[in-house]
Amino acid sequence: MAKAGLSARMAAMDMLNGVLVEKRPLSEMTDGASDIMKKLSGSERARAQSLVLSTLKHLEPLDMLIDFYLKKEPPVHGRHILRLCATELLVDGISPHAAIDSAVNMAKASRHTSFLSGLINAVCRKINTEGREHWEEHPTHQMPYYLRKMVVGDHGEVSAAKIEEAHVWNAPLDISLKDAGDMPRLLDELEAQQVGEKSLRLKQAGQVSRLFGFDEGAWWVQDVAASLPAKALGDVSGKTVLDLCAAPGGKTLQFAAAGADVTAADVSKYRLNRVRENLERTGLKAKVVHADVLTWKPGVEYDAILLDAPCSATGTIRRHPDLPHLKDKDAVKSLVVLQREMLDCAWRWLKPGGVMVYSTCSLLRPEGEDQAAKFVRENDDAEIDPILSADMGIPEQWLNKHGCIRTLPHFMAEQGGMDGFFVVRLKKQAG
Repeated sequence: MAKAGLSARMAAMDMLNGVLVEKRPLSEMTDGASDIMKKLSGSERARAQSLVLSTLKHLEPLDMLIDFYLKKEPPVHGRHILRLCATELLVDGISPHAAIDSAVNMAKASRHTSFLSGLINAVCRKINTEGREHWEEHPTHQMPYYLRKMVVGDHGEVSAAKIEEAHVWNAPLDISLKDAGDMPRLLDELEAQQVGEKSLRLKQAGQVSRLFGFDEGAWWVQDVAASLPAKALGDVSGKTVLDLCAAPGGKTLQFAAAGADVTAADVSKYRLNRVRENLERTGLKAKVVHADVLTWKPGVEYDAILLDAPCSATGTIRRHPDLPHLKDKDAVKSLVVLQREMLDCAWRWLKPGGVMVYSTCSLLRPEGEDQAAKFVRENDDAEIDPILSADMGIPEQWLNKHGCIRTLPHFMAEQGGMDGFFVVRLKKQAG
């Protein structure tokens, strides 16, 4: 029988290897049915996920510190064990005895690392003593070179540094309310902070499904920045709205709650199940369609369309620190091409005089500002319809000079930051 906590640490090591070596997304491995997680209890799953997230958020300074105590590079799983132990000691504040003992036992558990147990014990003890002083002076974990270069080019060195600082913060839980009238009740019951007209922020959330109001469908999980694209379409009551790339369904729920006749389309059958589950839980209605935007023929035109396009998701690194390790510059270029193809398809399905919102949770201009500008230049019937801060209830700082929303992770710093998003509203000329 494994010692207390060892199963969670072994799972964290498998996930760390999955991200850094096998290039697998964490979301694929943290599902309860995954090979890594299915044998763990609920608390073990939570601990494993928390440990690997903390490690990825501080990976660069952790490796710099570990390298200081190594004479040569250990096998990859040996480095993973050192990374996890250093995280427990320096970031999570775990008891040194528990952290170091577990690291040694992890090494002994496999013939591939058993011969490293003495080295791991020695290095971890060094980290626990003299390493703590070095850690206090450690630099903020930086984005990978290719990504940092792009972010600096798009937003400047100062903003890039602030974004990197925000990436290591513990991301709070934001929720969107089905009914704004529930705000006083939910503020009190959830001990939350209001961060938008229908958005609340919880500093200490715990298990989401056990929170007050979840079972009754009073709210759904949605970062405050992710709620902005749907809101940018304005009053959709009684209108036909097409929500493209809709899963997991937060924006679909926003439209349905606002009285729209919503069609939610997504290419993933698995993720569409989440949309259906959320609709059922909240008691809201929408037509759910399994469709590939590039080949689908809806047969009708819509009053309004939201295309929250596939992207690098670099605006969500504070929640998903595995992302920089899974994509490179070439992947971004491919996504830009895909986004433009989707824009062209969606535009054909918009009624003359209609409005379309294009959004991405990316920090990068090629996926946002540049994409929108190029689309307008090449389509005579398209124009940017400026978004007004007063209509959205957002600070002017969140809007660029063209009336497009551009949020960055260090915005709302005192409240815990937010996801990075780009949102543009496009108007189709009538007739």
